[in-house]
Amino acid sequence: MEVLGRPSLGENPSTVARMEQPKGIDWTVIILTCQYKDSVEVFQRELEIRQKREQIPAGTLLLAVEDPEVHVGSGGATLNALLVAAEHLSARAGFTVVTSDVLHSAWILILHTGRDFAFDDCGRAFTCLPVENPQAPVEAVVCNLDCLLDTMSHRLGPGSPPGVWVCSTDMLLSVPPSPGISWGGFRGARGIALPGSTAYARSHGVYLTDPQGFVLDIYYQGTEAEIQRCARPDGRVPLLSLFFDILLCMARNVQREDFLVGRPPEMGQGDADVAGYLHGARAELWRQLRGQPLTVAYIPDGSYNYMTNSASEFLHSLTSPGALGAQVVHSQVEERPLLGAGSAVVSCLLEGPVRLGPGSVVQHCHLRGPIHVGTGCFLSGLDMAQSQALHGVELRDLVLRGHHLQLHGAPSRAFTLVGRLDSWERQGTGTYLNMSWSKFFQKTGIRDWDLWDPDVPPAERCLLSARLFPVLHPSRAPGPWDLLWMLDPQEDGGRALRAWRACWRLSWEQLQPCLDRGATLAARRDLFFRQALHKARHVLEARQDLSLRPLTRAAVHEGCTGSLLATLDQVAAGAEDPGVAARALACVADVLGCMAEGRGGLRSGPAANPEWVRPFSFLERGDLARGVEALTQERARWLSRPALLVRAARHYEGAGQLLIRQAVMSAQRFVCSVPAELPAPGQWVVAECPARVDFSGGWSDTPPLAYELGGAVLGLAVRVDGRRPIGARVRRIPEPELRLAVGPRQDQTAVKIVCCSLDDMRGYCQPQAPGALLKAAFICAGFVSVSSELSLREQLLRAFGGGFELHAWSELPHGSGLGTSSILAGAALAAVQRAAGRAVGAEALVHAVLHLEQVLTTGGGWQDQVGGLLPGIKVGRSRAQLPLKVEVEEVSVPKGFLQKLNDHLLLVYTGKTRLARNLLQDVLRSWYARLPAVVQNARRLVQQTEECAEAFHQGSLPLLGQCLTSYWEQKKLMAPGCEPLAVRRMMDVLAPHVHGQSLAGAGGGGFLCLLTKEPRQKEALEAVLAKTEGLGNYSVHLVEVDTQGLSLQLLGTETST
Repeated sequence: MEVLGRPSLGENPSTVARMEQPKGIDWTVIILTCQYKDSVEVFQRELEIRQKREQIPAGTLLLAVEDPEVHVGSGGATLNALLVAAEHLSARAGFTVVTSDVLHSAWILILHTGRDFAFDDCGRAFTCLPVENPQAPVEAVVCNLDCLLDTMSHRLGPGSPPGVWVCSTDMLLSVPPSPGISWGGFRGARGIALPGSTAYARSHGVYLTDPQGFVLDIYYQGTEAEIQRCARPDGRVPLLSLFFDILLCMARNVQREDFLVGRPPEMGQGDADVAGYLHGARAELWRQLRGQPLTVAYIPDGSYNYMTNSASEFLHSLTSPGALGAQVVHSQVEERPLLGAGSAVVSCLLEGPVRLGPGSVVQHCHLRGPIHVGTGCFLSGLDMAQSQALHGVELRDLVLRGHHLQLHGAPSRAFTLVGRLDSWERQGTGTYLNMSWSKFFQKTGIRDWDLWDPDVPPAERCLLSARLFPVLHPSRAPGPWDLLWMLDPQEDGGRALRAWRACWRLSWEQLQPCLDRGATLAARRDLFFRQALHKARHVLEARQDLSLRPLTRAAVHEGCTGSLLATLDQVAAGAEDPGVAARALACVADVLGCMAEGRGGLRSGPAANPEWVRPFSFLERGDLARGVEALTQERARWLSRPALLVRAARHYEGAGQLLIRQAVMSAQRFVCSVPAELPAPGQWVVAECPARVDFSGGWSDTPPLAYELGGAVLGLAVRVDGRRPIGARVRRIPEPELRLAVGPRQDQTAVKIVCCSLDDMRGYCQPQAPGALLKAAFICAGFVSVSSELSLREQLLRAFGGGFELHAWSELPHGSGLGTSSILAGAALAAVQRAAGRAVGAEALVHAVLHLEQVLTTGGGWQDQVGGLLPGIKVGRSRAQLPLKVEVEEVSVPKGFLQKLNDHLLLVYTGKTRLARNLLQDVLRSWYARLPAVVQNARRLVQQTEECAEAFHQGSLPLLGQCLTSYWEQKKLMAPGCEPLAVRRMMDVLAPHVHGQSLAGAGGGGFLCLLTKEPRQKEALEAVLAKTEGLGNYSVHLVEVDTQGLSLQLLGTETST
């Protein structure tokens, strides 16, 4: 049996802000013990929620177990929990009786919730901390229980053999990521000890160990001499406060007679009726456990902080006194400057001027100012109904809390007010509201008989037993005002005092059995989601790069999707920016996809169900409000099962694509042309282009990243095997029709299409339809309007006196990753315009292709056309704004470097093609979800583009190789799965011979770009690859930088745009 003593979570709770998730223990059973029977079901649900959040392994058995009725200490509670675990595991294994055999291979974690806590109705385990876990897959407030689960599973537990871990939840625990615990040769029991001061140890337990770590004795609230005997060389002592009664029988210096007459510290002195039972139980423990070794694992870098009932200590543990600002966690605060340094706000909605003094904490409150909370205060469980009571009252050194009760089966609220300095101990003179009882009586007019019955001895008259707190009023609900009047009694003729006396009041002790912990946690959950909806709205409207996916998962797990969907609808419908609306719709798709819980098919897929045509038509017309309303109405019919949810999610992503299209269409304003000589009928206009190789920044040019983040891509125009592989030619013909051909440069095998009517132009927005790109070119050039009342023949005759013949080609394989389709679109547009007597500049063509690809619905970015239409080495950039405008800057290189670069560049066709569109939906989904890794990577893509440009300026091949290799790693982060196994094998084989390598194209296309260490390595690398099995149909190609870019030839005369 492994035993974990009561260690701690550091002095500064922000140390938990980044809870790491290495491989942890897959617990067989986790048990949470409960002091009250009515808490069992509530705490069971809390464990199950954490399992849904992936904090607990899916296969772990979860049990909430009530403590035994008799006070037998934490040892007895542990044995009872272990018996329950054995019963459930026996049943799971198919046994009909309980057997301990099931425990031998099990990892069991028992967490004790302990006794009542003055500052949280659900106990210390569910006390919320001012920390966040940004890596958590599900958004939630972090309780002490969550931190302990993380510490036990990922820091203390890994490497331990099967056994039982026992942990108290009444402390804050801080353990380094690698505590250095060795489990080699372990047997028996082990306590985990954290360092503490000798002064602190006087109120707790300490281990006395020998040099090998075996426990000789355990001192609980020991003498100064005993504690000093346990001190380490640094003066600190190994603390223990859990499991004292069981562990003691295994300590080597403890005698049997002393152990049998001992009493657990939890019992106190008033349980004589169970003394005989305990004596027998201890005798059995001695018989069973005396032969087991007890060792201690001491963690000198850890820390331990017991959560006492001292308000001052509690506030200190939740705040950072030296901090410059406030800690605001899972809260929405309208006026943050009013929060004092070192204060903390956890799971709150604070509207208007709410001032919070240094060192104060507000939790689970929805308040509206003006409210002034001074220093040293703790507020919890208050809502808007109580805000009015706080107006005009300055709180200082006070604890004001709202409670949920069950009084005779009916739900109720009550409020308590105590002083920060008040003592919860039964001994001593005692205070209330930080003043002596006598001064309190004098100030308020309250008398001792108001608080205690006459037969209560004066020594027992304390804060715990004083009937101070109203729970029922004859004519209204109780509120904070029933207590706040005591702070500054007014001259009201005793009206406030009479109202207080008229209430049915309970003492703190009497309140505890009435607390409704289920209602308390439900109210906290409701407030958490209320503030989360405010957060979601603000994140979207302020265009913040924060992910809402953890919130989405939380809403789905806890049944709060309705309010989240309604908020997203409102944001989308009211957005003035199409980018904000598109992201809101993408978030709706995320909610629907999450609701499907991994069932119902793939998220990526068609979105063409006719039932969704009506909402899409509103969006296409620019009627956003009616479009969102129609989407909401249609969505309601698709929520009944996973397959429908997934299809609805696809259609919401399709709606988002419509809005992206509208945003990108803003680039049209940068498309212009100038008159040029009109070629003679039948005269060919030939456009030829290089391919492009991207060296850095791909994906940042893709809408919406291009206008939400801002894009920057460095690309090279290149010839492949000495040829410019992409082109188009067009001529005017007398027949009023469009003759289209797509295929090799020589006509024999080209796919030929003749469009004689507008019906023949259908399919221009379907990328896979024959001739779709060429049809879109004529539409985007303004030559044909598919919505015109005029026929195609009439439109062509009126504008041009005839038709056109257009033939486009690429000598590169489909999905090559060298920008073929976008460059081809640019070549076709340039040739078509020139044939009609117009000339379009290359930068205007960049924007024209953006427009065309939105019409074509491929949704591409701008890097391909920048790379292939403009010559040489250049950086394209777009700013984080609309309208979308691309600006291009030539990158200068040292003299002679271009030839050197050509000698070291190679392309390897991998034989594996992959279209960027196949990856685009996944990337856009991740971007709209603002997954932190994707956002960080996208920013790094843009930043590295500038670094890559500098490497070109320097003419450094090794630096360029580093850029190329890290660029490939960035691409893989943006689009996981874009690296086939055969390609990985090829890259591994080539790695020793290259400075760097990357698959070309944002989507990881078919060509691998190499920057070799030695010049002219084509034959050498062909030989290397020939010796490698399983590479498929690959080929190695020469590549050189093209310094011409797009060229147009007319009647044999070449003119460059």
